[in-house]
Amino acid sequence: MNAFDADPSLDTLKAWTSEDYFWRGMHPFYEQKGAEAVIDAFWQPLHESLSSLQRREDIFFTGQNVYADGQDVWTCSMGHFMGLFDREWLGIAPTRKMVFLPYAEFHKVNDNGKISESALFIDIIRVMQQAGQNPFPHQTAAFIIQPGPRTHDGILLGDHTQSEADGTLDLIERMVADLSELNQTGNDRCPPEFLARTWHEDMIWYGPGGIGATYTIPRYQEQHQYPFRDSLSNKVFNGHVTRFAEGNYVGWFGWPNLNNTNSGGYLGMPPSDIRAEMRVVDIYRRDGDKLAENWVFIDILYYLIQHGIDLLADPTALIKDQA
Repeated sequence: MNAFDADPSLDTLKAWTSEDYFWRGMHPFYEQKGAEAVIDAFWQPLHESLSSLQRREDIFFTGQNVYADGQDVWTCSMGHFMGLFDREWLGIAPTRKMVFLPYAEFHKVNDNGKISESALFIDIIRVMQQAGQNPFPHQTAAFIIQPGPRTHDGILLGDHTQSEADGTLDLIERMVADLSELNQTGNDRCPPEFLARTWHEDMIWYGPGGIGATYTIPRYQEQHQYPFRDSLSNKVFNGHVTRFAEGNYVGWFGWPNLNNTNSGGYLGMPPSDIRAEMRVVDIYRRDGDKLAENWVFIDILYYLIQHGIDLLADPTALIKDQA
């Protein structure tokens, strides 16, 4: 799929996917069945808008899904699609300049060596921001083109022991247990020492467009954790489709991960009693016995659509609400 420049190859996608191929995409693409539908809905329009498209991969690893007794094999790829923004895409006006579209892509590989399921999370809001159509002028953390791992070792093509993956999964389990404890106690403003049980103090959290990236535990809490927990109530975790690890890296996604209520005006929206879904990707790097970096994708456009806000149709919708 990365070997062409002009048009995505349906034959290539068909050659590597099963006949019942199932694809999950973010708003406005949603779920597609079959290679042809995926090409028509996503790949062809993307290549028509972003010419000379490159996939610039920062992380690649594979592992066995912990929810399927090790029977399901998944891959995770993360990085950017980079191209020249030459034509309108999803209502976003072109700039004729380079643009970086962050992505996280998951594939399930069946026993025949074919891809039977995929999930592709992309950060469309980041493209809007680069194009000067920023719907979140007051996001809580920094707008950056997120880098890959600090250690530059995110593309895992060699062999890694199962014990390395188990160590990463065990750490993630402890981190999730801590978050569950917070949810049960209702403590939405835990001290930094609580997070430091599983996170390095100089941790980096790369959040999606609309939230941004933040550095160190105190700034992460100030610029993401506290606004998230203060503004959203009735949080119910729904589990993940897959969770797997290789070496020091682990990733998951949910469809959806959780439901919540925007009771406090999250992301600048008016408070409401609507129960909405959140579809989230988390990719982590472990450094020793603690987590060092976390890349997060959230289908924020889909979350907003559930509240009647369509940023692709009107990028100024939230700004008008704040005014």
